[in-house]
Parts: sequence; structure tokens; C-alpha cells
Amino acid sequence: MKLSRELKTAIIIIGGILLFVLGFTFLKSSSLFDSSKTFYAVYQNVNGLTAGTSVDINGLAVGSIKDIRFVDERGNLVVTFTVSKDFEFSENSEVEIYDTGIIGGKSLRIIPVFDGGPTAKSGDTLVSSIKPGITDLVTQRLNPLQEKLEMLLTSADTVLVGMDKVMNPESRENLRSGIENLNDVLVNVKSVSGKLDQFLDDNKENLGTSLENVGRLTANLAKVSDTIAEADLGKTIRALESTASNLNEMISKIQQGDGSLAKLINDEKLYNNLNSASGELQLLLEDMRVNPKRYVHFSLFGKKAEPYEGPLEENPSN
Repeated sequence: MKLSRELKTAIIIIGGILLFVLGFTFLKSSSLFDSSKTFYAVYQNVNGLTAGTSVDINGLAVGSIKDIRFVDERGNLVVTFTVSKDFEFSENSEVEIYDTGIIGGKSLRIIPVFDGGPTAKSGDTLVSSIKPGITDLVTQRLNPLQEKLEMLLTSADTVLVGMDKVMNPESRENLRSGIENLNDVLVNVKSVSGKLDQFLDDNKENLGTSLENVGRLTANLAKVSDTIAEADLGKTIRALESTASNLNEMISKIQQGDGSLAKLINDEKLYNNLNSASGELQLLLEDMRVNPKRYVHFSLFGKKAEPYEGPLEENPSN
């Protein structure tokens, strides 16, 4: 059977239309005979997510994004995507937008939940979330730092303004003078340090000898301390305590008037008698010195002693 030219033309046109439809659906990552399930997720911001991006579960591509459009007057966006029927998950599973790499774009993945709940069915709207990317994390870290830096710069500007008010010409001159004096002090310290080094160099041998003497002295003190430690100090202390107790008891008896010593100390009459006797004894010794003949007579030839003559002041004729 020979086909007419018109029939051939119609067949070519219909085939071209079919190829165009198949190519268009392929470019949109969809298929005319696709039996996958369709789900929805609502976001306030899709962060650059585009239609045709693959959808994966645990890193395996299981579908693609079909459409992204506004869903209400507040600007919320609904993402329509498909998932193959080979994998089932709970309707409580989460749909997350995430970064595919450091310089890559955004993609969509399903975080499946196996909680025993109802299985997600085609047409369900799943829970949506957005995982912060590296840029978002850096921004979150830098924003507080930027605020603190701005506060620091404001405080520094306030301090500089205050310093400008305080640092009048006289204060600047005083500060300059103080710095010059500080330089002089540093020069003097350097000079003293040099002299000290020279002194140490000149007296190195003497210092060594002194340190040796100190070492020997320390050794001797250690020996003395060992000797003291070996001595029975407890016995000595107990003896001193006993002596002190006896002395206190004796002093107490003296104060109370018991015993001869207490009477000798406390008897005023005895003191007066001793004082008087001491005076008379002094007169006697003075008289023996002035008139020794009254008390001592010595004659080699047996001459009689001359009669005693009293002192001039005792003779009434004078």
C-alpha cells in the first residue's frame, strides 16, 4: 500500500510534536510515563533553589523538583517535587534545603522518619526546614563580632574624645617632661647595672669565699641543731620548772613573814638596831685609827704602858 504525500506529511508533523513534548519533559527532568509520587513543601525563602534540581534520600537521587511558586499573599513559596515509588517513608519526614558544596548551589533532600506513623502519600505536604550553609554560619558568627567591634570602636572614640579634653597643652608638656625623666631614670638604672656587674666581677673571689663561709656556718648550725635535738631538753625544762616553783614558794614565804630571812627583811626594829650597830662600829674603827694606843700596847724592854689619855674634846680643863 502506497502512502500518499499528505499522510506522510501528517505522520511527520505528529512525530515532531511527540518528539517536542518528550524533549521538553526530559529537559524538565520529568517523564510522560512517570509513576512517581508528588509531594509539597512550603518555605518562606528557598535560598536560590531552582526547578529541575534533584531530590535525594541518604545521598541517592530519587526524584526532582517540578515547580516553585508563590502560595499566598505573604510571599510563602511552595515547592512541588516528585519521589519514586521505590522508597516509602512516614508522613512526618522532613524536607530540607541544603548546600551541595562550598561553591555549589542549593538542593533538596528528604530526611526520612520511621516512627511507625502513616506512610506519606502522593499529594501530602511534608515538614520543611533549611540547613544553614557555610555563608550563613559565617554570617551568624560575624554579626555578633561586628556588633562588639562597633561597640569597641564607639568606646575607643569616647575615650579618645575624653583624652583630648583632658590632655590640654599643660598636660601634654607634663607628660613629655615625665617621659624625659623616665629616660633619665632608665639611663641611671643602666649605669647602676653596669657598676653592679663590674663590682661582681671585681669581687667574684671574695663572694665565693663568703659563700663558702656561709656554707660552713650552715653546716655548723646543722650540727648544733642536731646536738640540741639529741639533748634531753624536756628533762632540763622540767628541772627549770621545779626550780622556778621552789623559788616562787620561797618568795611567797618571805612575803608572808615565815622564817629567819623573812623576819630579817620584814622586822623594822632589827633593821634599826643593825643600822645603829653599824654606826657605832664605824666610830669604833675611826677611834682605833686615830688612837691606836688605847687598844694596842707593845714594849720590848718591859716598859710600863703610859696611862690612857682621853681625847681632847672629852677633857673639861681644855
